[in-house]
Amino acid sequence: MTVFGPKPSRRPNRYMVVFICFAAIVFDGYDLIIYGSTVPSLLAYEEWALTPAEVGTLGSYALLGMMFGALASGPLTDRFGRRRVLLGCLILYSTMMLLAATAPTPAILGVFRFVAGLGFGGVAPVAVALVVEVARPHERQRLNAIMLAGLPVGGVLAALAALTFLDEVGFRGMWAFGGIALVTVVPLAWRYIPETAPTTSSKTPTAGRSPLRELTEGRAILALALFAVANFAGFLLVFGLNTWLPELMRKADYDLSSALTFQLLLNLGAVVGGISGSALADRLGARRVAPITFLVATVAVAVMASAPPTGVMAVATVAAGFGSIGTQMIVFGYVATYFDTDVRGTALGLTTGIGRLGAVTGPTIGGVLLSNGLDNPWVFGFFGAIAILGGLACVVIPARRTERRVEPATAATAINH
Repeated sequence: MTVFGPKPSRRPNRYMVVFICFAAIVFDGYDLIIYGSTVPSLLAYEEWALTPAEVGTLGSYALLGMMFGALASGPLTDRFGRRRVLLGCLILYSTMMLLAATAPTPAILGVFRFVAGLGFGGVAPVAVALVVEVARPHERQRLNAIMLAGLPVGGVLAALAALTFLDEVGFRGMWAFGGIALVTVVPLAWRYIPETAPTTSSKTPTAGRSPLRELTEGRAILALALFAVANFAGFLLVFGLNTWLPELMRKADYDLSSALTFQLLLNLGAVVGGISGSALADRLGARRVAPITFLVATVAVAVMASAPPTGVMAVATVAAGFGSIGTQMIVFGYVATYFDTDVRGTALGLTTGIGRLGAVTGPTIGGVLLSNGLDNPWVFGFFGAIAILGGLACVVIPARRTERRVEPATAATAINH
């Protein structure tokens, strides 16, 4: 038996699967969001003398890698199974974070972050597909949200770690912490994550047709395109705000400790909002809930742009976390429950991969706006416009003609293959 070989067939414990996927997403979130926490330190690092635009570009390298990783993960998981791809992504991004901490130049740092991004991008689509397949129909959005809450939990840990250790270990030490997944989550995933049956070999009425072909026919392609737009908007908000919020708060005359506290509030809002919003989506449907949460993001960043008193700014920051990261958690679950099992991995990979362009765009445009001397209202206004775009995309996603759910027994059979 190899490390990537299938485990003995057995019914999976869905809560163990959710926990391991949650832990993988926690490190994914930490590794991505810790960069924003270290932006002020990078700008102050005299040896590299980076400008805000250059720091934003470096931040985008990992996000560009995420786009390619997400695009590749869908077809790979549908062909080879979720477990192999999840393990590969975990090992890849953990190793690259350790190497990033040793980067001697910005160019080499960019290479390490891009390769790490390939792993970052692959984890979420695989984890979402795993959780949806092991969950019971009535709990899919809720368990999916709990698992995806790992992203803002990772952000909370990044902000807390930066507040506690940044002055002592510097930005390199903060990045190295992300490699801990190599000796914690990877062994757990190898032991407990069951293998899925490659869906391309399933004996269904559509056998012989590729998932990509099914997704480019009829209403499916319109839904796929609109989900990609919603993902683009969501990812832009998530990574744009997490990259630049500490620096924006510094520009608003808060000290570094207070600026990092706002990033902590952003991610706390995402944890609470994402889980509660997804539970609401289980009751009312993600099609109704996602546009509302995008609207929350729009209002929140508009308030932040007005430079309100500290208390109001704190509340608005929590709401922005709910409306940005929390919304992205709901959209992930929406995609996973909208498409059927035989095309789910490919649909998640495509919509996430295309949407990752937003993750690249957010930090880059934020850096360009700040480098050109534009004030905070312009940056927050840009984020607000993007939230409106995401909400509109969710409103016009066509309703499914039929709801072909994966029954628990069917899901268990697929997982146990």
